[in-house]
Amino acid sequence: MSAITIDHILEARERIGSRIHRTPVLTSQRLNELSGASLFFKCENFQKTGAFKARGALNAVLSLSQAESARGVATHSSGNHAAALAWAAAFRGIPAYVVMPRTANPFKRAAVERYGGKVILCEPTHAAREAEAEKVVARTGATLIHPFDDPRVIAGQGTAALELFEQASGLDAVVCPVGGGGLLAGTAIAAKAVRPSIRVLAGEPEGADDASRSFSAGVRQAVEAPASIADGLLATVGRLTFPIILGEVEAIATVSDEEIRAAMRRVIEILKVVVEPSAVVGYAAVAGGKLRLEGARVGIVFSGGNIDLASTPWAG
Repeated sequence: MSAITIDHILEARERIGSRIHRTPVLTSQRLNELSGASLFFKCENFQKTGAFKARGALNAVLSLSQAESARGVATHSSGNHAAALAWAAAFRGIPAYVVMPRTANPFKRAAVERYGGKVILCEPTHAAREAEAEKVVARTGATLIHPFDDPRVIAGQGTAALELFEQASGLDAVVCPVGGGGLLAGTAIAAKAVRPSIRVLAGEPEGADDASRSFSAGVRQAVEAPASIADGLLATVGRLTFPIILGEVEAIATVSDEEIRAAMRRVIEILKVVVEPSAVVGYAAVAGGKLRLEGARVGIVFSGGNIDLASTPWAG
C-alpha cells in the first residue's frame, strides 16, 4: 500500500466491522455550555481492549496472508497497541511477540499477557525498543506491526471517524489526540473524504509536543525526553503519519498535565465514563479555548479508557 486513501479505510471497515464494537457517541448539555460548542464524544474507551488501537491492530493482522500469519506478529509498545496486537493475534490464533520497556506499567504488561502476548523486556528508550523488535523479527520470522507507522494500522484507525460521521451529522470539526499520529492521520483521511470542508484538529501534551513542533516547522522534530501523564502520547510523530497530518490537519494545540487532569476529572464526573489521560487531550484543548470552535458542532475522539486504578491520575 503506497498512499492511504478512503478506499483503504472502507476496506478496513469491511474487514473488521463485525469483530469490533461500534462505539457510542455521547453528548452533554453541561459540557456544551462550558465549551461554547456542541460536542459529540466518540467513545473508543468502550472499544475492544479498551482503546481505538484494536481497530488498526486487527486490520493489520487480518490483512496478513496465511504464510505470514503462521509466523506470528511482533511490535514494540508500552501500552494500548501492545494489548491490541496481542488480542488481534489471539483472535486469529497466531503468536504475538511484544517488546515492552522494563519500566512499562505492570497493569499494561498484565493486559498484554492476559491476551496471550509473549512479552520481551528492553531498556526504556525508543532505540532499544526498535532494536529488540528487529531481533525478535529476525529470530521468529514474525511480521512487524508498527504501532502507528503502518498503512494497515492507519486505515484501521480511520474507521472510528467513519462511524462518528454516521452517528453525528453536520460536524464542523473533529478533534483527536496525537502521539505517533496513526489516529489523527486516519481520522484526517476519512474526514476530508466524507466532508471536505471539515476542520481537522488535534491536542497534544506540552511535555511531548513533537507533533506540534514538527507541524510548525514543516519537518519532523523529536522531543529528547518526552514526559506527561498522557503516557500513550509520548511517541514521536511517524514518517508515514506526518505528511498526512501536515497536509490535512489545520492545527495542533498543546495542553499541560494540569489541564489534562482537569479535563479527565470533568469527563468522569459529568459524562460518567472512564477515560485515560491520553484520551482527553483533544477535549482539554477545546475546553481550554485553545482551538477556535465557538458555536461549532465538534466531534471529539476519546481514544481509550485503560487506567490503573491503583494510582490516581490527577494526584500531584
